[in-house]
Amino acid sequence: MPLHVVFVVPFLMAATLRFVSGAASLPDVRLSIISQEPLEQLPAALRARLAGHWRIDDCFSSAQLAHAIHELSLRHGAVQRAIASLEQLQLPLAEAREQIGLPGITADAARNFRDKNRMKDVLAQAGLPCARHVLVAAPDAARAAVATLGFPVVVKPPAGAGAKSTFRLNDARQLEEYLQAYVPRPEAPVLFEEFLQGEEYSYDSVMQGGRVLWRSISSYRPSPLTVIENPWIQWCVLLPRDIEDAAYAGIHRDAERALQVLGLRDGMTHMEWFRRPNGEIAISEVAARPPGAQFTSLISWACDCDFYQAWPRLLIFDQFTPPARNYAAGAAYLRGMGEGRVRSVRGVETVRREFGDMIVEASWPQPGSLQPSGYEGAGHVIFRHPDTRRVEQALRRTVDVVRVELA
Repeated sequence: MPLHVVFVVPFLMAATLRFVSGAASLPDVRLSIISQEPLEQLPAALRARLAGHWRIDDCFSSAQLAHAIHELSLRHGAVQRAIASLEQLQLPLAEAREQIGLPGITADAARNFRDKNRMKDVLAQAGLPCARHVLVAAPDAARAAVATLGFPVVVKPPAGAGAKSTFRLNDARQLEEYLQAYVPRPEAPVLFEEFLQGEEYSYDSVMQGGRVLWRSISSYRPSPLTVIENPWIQWCVLLPRDIEDAAYAGIHRDAERALQVLGLRDGMTHMEWFRRPNGEIAISEVAARPPGAQFTSLISWACDCDFYQAWPRLLIFDQFTPPARNYAAGAAYLRGMGEGRVRSVRGVETVRREFGDMIVEASWPQPGSLQPSGYEGAGHVIFRHPDTRRVEQALRRTVDVVRVELA
């Protein structure tokens, strides 16, 4: 008997719909979706594969989610699983599942992942390395936090995602400017944490039964915050083929323990971490969801495994077969300086000519398109090769020769 599965998709964005398509393609799954947008906005081919749809005003309300799941159960048969790929949905969906009695990450564990201050408290209490931090709810508390942490400091919302509303403050003047623009208060506290220096990476993993079954390392070049602060930088991410190098021993040692103390038993995770100049590691943030920013595509290409389908299969059927890592992979994110619409793109043909046999996925910036804010820019290109050095060469050459000019 097929399982009736609900996928929560507030906004029908292309990146999220890749996971929805992966779930819909699984045998023995009858898929319904809950969204804030009308069913007609879904691509026709995907719409035809759905068992049901329920639109609500707020997908981030656990009460509305629970009601929608109940209604879908009445109309299309009992719902056995409810899943979502967006980080902001993990807590409200966990609360809704607990109300209904569906399996999945607990609400308590979801809070550990969603609230970055709480997360770091849990990690620190377990003796795991992470950034020193203080949650502040008033300007004077912010000044006291900086006196303890020292400059520079990073400030961010405790439930942020993707470096949104994240800033580095280098001195007292920038602190006072920040406090004038963004006043911390009890109903809107801000997380102040030490600025981690060194090389930044991610650790993506699959957990089953509280154990890491599969893992991946990605190197950020440079860190997303540095890219946001310097609009001329085109960001790159490299997934080396060999991730058992001694340089990664620290994160391999501590990552599984970190996920366990945060309360995850089954699921896919995205952990950001630093290697400090002295070689020690520090965990920055952890999310109990598949990675964004093309990372799911990158690990799929590196492992010859469709993680857009593997992730829902894990959550729905508790099934995952760890794939081999046969390739290195890397993404160059192409953006112009500042904001605006793409006027022209130079250097694409050079990259195609020199590395065309390594390109496995590309979304080249298109003239007339609006460049989104953030580090992902107006497009990207993904390379794959068995030799990590070849992928590194392709990434360096791409950001050197491709120029996105904005109007």
